[in-house]
Amino acid sequence: MGPGGRRHRLTSRTRRAPGLLDRFHRPGQVVVTAFAVAIALGTALLSLPFATTDGRSTGPIEALFTATSAVCVTGLALVDTEAHWSLFGETVIIVLVQIGGLGIMTLATLFTLLVAGRVGLRARLAAQAESAMAYTAGPRRVLRDVVLFSAACETVLATVLTIRFATEYDFPPGRALYYGVFHSISAFNNAGFALWPDSLVRFVSDPWICLPVALGVIAGGLGFPVAFELARAWRRPSRWTVLTRITVGVSLALLAAGTLVFLITEWHNPATLGPLDGSGKLLAAFFTAVMPRSAGLNTIDIAQMYPSSWLVTDALMFIGGGSAGTAGGIKVTTLGLLAFVIWAELRGETRVNIGHRRLPEAAQRQAVAVTVISAGLVALSTYLLMVLTPHSLDEVLFEVISAATTTGLSIGVTAEGPPAGQALLVLLMFVGRIGPLTLGSALALKERTRRYELPEERVIVG
Repeated sequence: MGPGGRRHRLTSRTRRAPGLLDRFHRPGQVVVTAFAVAIALGTALLSLPFATTDGRSTGPIEALFTATSAVCVTGLALVDTEAHWSLFGETVIIVLVQIGGLGIMTLATLFTLLVAGRVGLRARLAAQAESAMAYTAGPRRVLRDVVLFSAACETVLATVLTIRFATEYDFPPGRALYYGVFHSISAFNNAGFALWPDSLVRFVSDPWICLPVALGVIAGGLGFPVAFELARAWRRPSRWTVLTRITVGVSLALLAAGTLVFLITEWHNPATLGPLDGSGKLLAAFFTAVMPRSAGLNTIDIAQMYPSSWLVTDALMFIGGGSAGTAGGIKVTTLGLLAFVIWAELRGETRVNIGHRRLPEAAQRQAVAVTVISAGLVALSTYLLMVLTPHSLDEVLFEVISAATTTGLSIGVTAEGPPAGQALLVLLMFVGRIGPLTLGSALALKERTRRYELPEERVIVG
């Protein structure tokens, strides 16, 4: 056989069939498609008659809204989770929450590793696009650590809750285990789904319920890279990366400020903190400050809070939690980067430095873009929802930010709104989970790299 035939045989042997990821030009397209497929599948399952307690099919809006809220780990609901959904329906919801929390692309990469024994470049880029994680330690190790970390946190939280439900509230063992597992997955993935119509209000003074749930929310909302680094070097803060320093510092500041503000504002409110004693007020205020990280659970009636507390909650929800975690919002990292950019501008410095590191200009542009796009999305959606509903600005703004940041806190506007308004919130949850920049890259046709530089011209700002 001649050399040409041999080359042909080798080429044929090494050629592989194009996979799903190869059909997309950008990883963001895979992310959008995967989330859309998961939501469609969840909607179909929740529409089945045996997914409800009364054996009737759920309407398309309710099923779509619930599936989107679960996959996007939001927690907003149009129906009472325990009263409306059967055991099958609740199981579908919590499985969708778990899938959304870990990330469709992270699970897809894990399956690729299990089946093929390796991961391709496109699959790796797709997983990074969804989770913003850098695979510096190798995809196998990262995926293993993510799954083990999630499973460990959820197991510990479920164990504590199960024991508490069984010993203090006389739940039968099976029910205590089910409630413990359900709420541990909901809390760690910052989902906000609860099996009581008042969320966790009945446990407002129980530290064995509130503190584990709050710690689970914080652990899931820190972000996997930060959590891994803290586990390795929690005793050596001087060796932390910029990401970890900003995430931990800003998170602690927001938790402390939020707790203090809610304590001062709601101290004498008879519908929230007023009836509680001193320790109960502190516990409830801390829990309320944690939940806007995008968890959505509550131990006080959010609808009865003062409008000033709603405004603070709006700000905390808009910021959200850490990058590459289960939390939503623009992320505490973005807020920290913007703070350093502003500080450098006020000092007249041409470079933005954080400690002994220089912040790349690309990261600065990305932080500004995420903030501006998110703010514009919230403003436009608030206007549209005000046109569709008779509610006030502060009420509508609260619901819009809660949906756009996948938080799930509600003051009752969501369930009372028209189908068009609920459809708008579905879109907000979808965009909020995927991220404006990821969605934009998925919709773009192709990249254009400028191969020349234009002359610079100064523009007056302000």
